[in-house]
Amino acid sequence: MCCRISFIGKINQVAPTLSRWQAFLRVFLIFLLVFVVAKLVFMVWYHSLLEACSLGEILAVLWHGLKLDASVAAYLTAIPGLILVASVWTEPKITSRLLKVYFRLISFIVSIILVVDLVLYGYWGFRLDSTPLFYLRQPKDAMASASWYEVVFGALAICLLTWLIARWLDKAVANRTMRRPASRVLSSSGLLCLTALLFLPIRGGVTVSTMNTGQVYFSQKSFLNHAAVNPAFSLFESLSNDQDFGSQYRYLPPQEADSLFATMQDRAVRHCSSPISDSPKEALFNSRRPNVIVVILESFMSAVIEPLGGIPRVAPCLSRLGEEGILLTNFYGNSFRTDRGMVSILSGYPAQPITSIMKFPRKVEQLPSFPKRMAENGYDLQYYYGGDANFTNMRSYLTSCGFSRIISDVDFPIKDRLSKWGALDGIVFERLGADLSQPLQEPFLKVLQTSSSHEPFDVPMKRFEDPYLNAVCYTDSCLGVFVEGFRQSPLWDSTVIVFVPDHAMRWPFDIENHVIERYRIPLILCGGAVKGPRRIDTWASQIDIAATLLTQLGMDHSDFAFSKDILDPASPHFAFYTCPNFFGYLNDEFSLIYNCDTDTRIAGQGEDLEKHTREGQAFLQKLYDDLGSR
Repeated sequence: MCCRISFIGKINQVAPTLSRWQAFLRVFLIFLLVFVVAKLVFMVWYHSLLEACSLGEILAVLWHGLKLDASVAAYLTAIPGLILVASVWTEPKITSRLLKVYFRLISFIVSIILVVDLVLYGYWGFRLDSTPLFYLRQPKDAMASASWYEVVFGALAICLLTWLIARWLDKAVANRTMRRPASRVLSSSGLLCLTALLFLPIRGGVTVSTMNTGQVYFSQKSFLNHAAVNPAFSLFESLSNDQDFGSQYRYLPPQEADSLFATMQDRAVRHCSSPISDSPKEALFNSRRPNVIVVILESFMSAVIEPLGGIPRVAPCLSRLGEEGILLTNFYGNSFRTDRGMVSILSGYPAQPITSIMKFPRKVEQLPSFPKRMAENGYDLQYYYGGDANFTNMRSYLTSCGFSRIISDVDFPIKDRLSKWGALDGIVFERLGADLSQPLQEPFLKVLQTSSSHEPFDVPMKRFEDPYLNAVCYTDSCLGVFVEGFRQSPLWDSTVIVFVPDHAMRWPFDIENHVIERYRIPLILCGGAVKGPRRIDTWASQIDIAATLLTQLGMDHSDFAFSKDILDPASPHFAFYTCPNFFGYLNDEFSLIYNCDTDTRIAGQGEDLEKHTREGQAFLQKLYDDLGSR
């Protein structure tokens, strides 16, 4: 009997130590299981994208995704591990309360990440990164794309998931865990060793490479790779890289990157030390200083422009203007979001894959822009937008571009700005038309940014069942009314109107986010000051508008390092675009798509693809050199 009592006593002495170790492992496994279940929910939610996938491929998503899931689970377990170590030496009530607070806080954060990622993937086609945090500075506009039931059910899902995860974690660390062990040194030393071992899944092993999202890519099917990515890891990886520009996208030795990039620059930029003639090789306008109106079209794409092979009758007005004026047939957007596209258009500055220079007011203040250059040459500037001009730091950027007046939602009566994005496009075009009928300072530059063809596509017209096509048709009808009215103005003959989208739409909605066709957009120049109808087949993108327009106006653009004159045969002609975390690079001789996560070329056509891949790498590397230096 004495031996039995002695044995039980020893077990009771060891039990607190073992229970702490077990609690530690249970916490880690719970976090891991939460992310695995989240992957299953993600795939069920987007089951239509799995129709051509086998059961083996679906299981491979879970298997390959375990690397990132384990890494995030290890990060989240580190603090409970340290608290458990402290529990050996402190009062049980203190450590128990600390664990409860931590579990509730981290459960809430994880729940937000999982739910927001689940909703946003359907809109953006990539897993969660730091981009939504940028938009959340103006919550009203950030939520404008979502319907009320998405917001309500999303909030309910976050609350329910937070409660479930926190309750599960509480049970993993029961009160009995906090009993004082017989050997504090043994118990705390063991827990410290277990916590230290979390370094392995956090880092991804002991090899030279550290954990990154590219490690879970395993398939030629992008959705399977996306499904394998842990959204929490994707978010925090993006946040950690947000301002460390100098260490990102380091593909080539600096001298090689400089040399390759020089071959990709505009002739005027290459000869900026001895300026070339400011006369354009080919004049598109009837006068050297025409008035200019730029219309930035929300989410338009070539697929809705009939002369470019698009769907008939979706944008008949813009299609007709393309045939009457100048139509670029091989033109591309540089990115997938408005804040990136706007800077590409106005500043000739390429979009970045996983950040936006507009997030950094100090940096955008140093960017050149064609509006600022035009203002220096006597142009009067105004900007028209029916939404909130403070969204995504837009106002600070536009101000740095030299706009003397920004007309936004607050400049319209409340009854005219009841849509989710503020004033409808028809109302904004009416305001521009009314202003043009008043005495004006000439020459002028007026930029109008549309918004009605943005989700949720809420427009006062019904011509197409597809909500996106219907919204595009509405905006097209508004610009058509504006142009036809402006034709009667005495300003028509001295004005050039430029139509360009801020970016294309991911339409059809199951299209891959990185494919080339997703970035093909129209560029149309019309108005009485345009010499005549023509098609330009040169390959170009939004960043080339600045150099081309300034050259036509006889203004210097040598400080636009990335912009090229589309009409100058001595300059290289190509399109370059980025999205998380890819870049595309193409012209009439080749095309390629590069995965920056895996550092591999995933698609390509044409000769010398290795050479062109290095050129694309050099372009992105020099972009981040420039971004870091501003």
